[in-house]
Amino acid sequence: MGKTNYIVITNNPLVQKKLGESVSIIYKEMSYEETLKEVRDRIHKGHRLLSHPLSGSVKPGETPYKSVIITAGTGRLDSRSLEIIEAAIQTCRKFESKQERYRPEVYEDFQMIDWTLLESGLASADAW
Repeated sequence: MGKTNYIVITNNPLVQKKLGESVSIIYKEMSYEETLKEVRDRIHKGHRLLSHPLSGSVKPGETPYKSVIITAGTGRLDSRSLEIIEAAIQTCRKFESKQERYRPEVYEDFQMIDWTLLESGLASADAW
């Protein structure tokens, strides 16, 4: 793992491929909602959000991929981060999943969208 002041939590295989060992990354094959819950569990351990869990205009039910940046270090429970991630999980539950209707090549498009959103967040996190 790289030496950064942040961690990327993702279920996007493209993110794992592009970042490799250059940053601290937690990659798991899991659903969008499970990714948000993984972030929430880390916030309970004292990490803080550095990127918004609902960034971008693609609704949670439309894309299977999500990448979120959190602090590498821990401190006291950040109530604002917890409020944001809990609201994101509730929002995620409101959307019906459309993912099983997609052709395989559409998944690559969604991976690229998530990567592009993450890439802009990483530039900010690197400056942090």
